[in-house]
Amino acid sequence: MRRRVDLQRLEAELDARGHALPGRLLAARECEALRRRFHDDASFRSTIDMEPRRFGRGRYRYFAYPLPKPVQALREALYPPLAAIANRWQERLGRLERFEPTLAGFLARCHAAGQTRPTPLLLHYDAGDYNRLHQDVYGAIAFPLQVAIVLSREGPEYTGGEFLLAESRPRMQTRVNAIRLGLGEAIVFPNAVRPVASPRGGSRAEMRHGVSELLTGERTTLGLIFHDAK
Repeated sequence: MRRRVDLQRLEAELDARGHALPGRLLAARECEALRRRFHDDASFRSTIDMEPRRFGRGRYRYFAYPLPKPVQALREALYPPLAAIANRWQERLGRLERFEPTLAGFLARCHAAGQTRPTPLLLHYDAGDYNRLHQDVYGAIAFPLQVAIVLSREGPEYTGGEFLLAESRPRMQTRVNAIRLGLGEAIVFPNAVRPVASPRGGSRAEMRHGVSELLTGERTTLGLIFHDAK
């Protein structure tokens, strides 16, 4: 990972905007190596063509274990600071579940519950492709934060394809943010819900994410989900 995560700044951004931008986490050569890996069938446990399932247009592929070293390293390094934030969110949401301090401990609980399939993935979009708003849950145990890192250069390699984040609060219309990310830059965002302040003290916002239509070129993104799937 290219930089140390500032936990206080990360949490402040998540509380204020519903997402956080920790900056560049992968170098250009690491992005290129992961982009090339999209075509290596042996690296993946499954491939999803989005259009027949009405998820959007494009393809994504879930890595098989063992994960590539940069993906495993990112997952292990990002989980502890995000778990600290997630546990504070759980308290604010009035939930009893707490998340283990290490990724290994958390995944042991996932695997004991039958969630054993890895969820980190690569998503590939060509011109005209997009990803409908959705949530990534995959089972009874779901970590509330996840990360996306763009592996392509906006401009020289693609245009369009903004990261979309939609937030729905009680008695409010949906708010949508469109975020542009540079090569190797990351966004941290909720997978399903987040706590928000309200006149009555606190409530929850429903969160969904997606990708707008890619206008030209092609783009690959790394998705880091911390819980495994059934």
